[in-house]
Amino acid sequence: MENSAGIQASLSGRYATALFELARDSKALAKVEDSLATVAKALAESADFKALTASPLISRGDAAKAVAAVAKSLKLDGTTANFLGVLAENRRLGQLPAIIRAFRQLAAAHRGETTALVTSAHPLSADQVSALKQQLRTRIGREVAVDLSVDPSLLGGLVVKIGSQMIDSSIKTRLNSLAHAMKG
Repeated sequence: MENSAGIQASLSGRYATALFELARDSKALAKVEDSLATVAKALAESADFKALTASPLISRGDAAKAVAAVAKSLKLDGTTANFLGVLAENRRLGQLPAIIRAFRQLAAAHRGETTALVTSAHPLSADQVSALKQQLRTRIGREVAVDLSVDPSLLGGLVVKIGSQMIDSSIKTRLNSLAHAMKG
């Protein structure tokens, strides 16, 4: 894999690689990827769950119990649920967003896709995501998986990052450029 050496250099990358290899070897890659998408959505939507993953005040045992309850309520697959337990026991729940991103990159590379990190001012509709994927596929020449995030400070437009390439069409950047140009 092209990204694996770079991904493995970070702590979150090592955890993501271990989970990826476990999921791949047990032929549960799609289930784990779906479960991680559910976890990412829960992190984005639930302040309590986000606080659980970020708080250093919660003991290892309490965090493991809480994560097990969350995994059950989210109906996560066994591999992902066990993995979250390991993260809780090792006090690494704070790394969860980075682990999910790294796992998605590994899974996309395994499928022969490139991952694009897309930040928009507002959530994108399914049609917009589909059109974006088509445009990126045309530009890059191969399949593209998108990792979506929302940043209202962009005001409008998109910021797309593919590897070391960045396409910034956000209104925030345009306004900053205009302000800089006016200062002369």
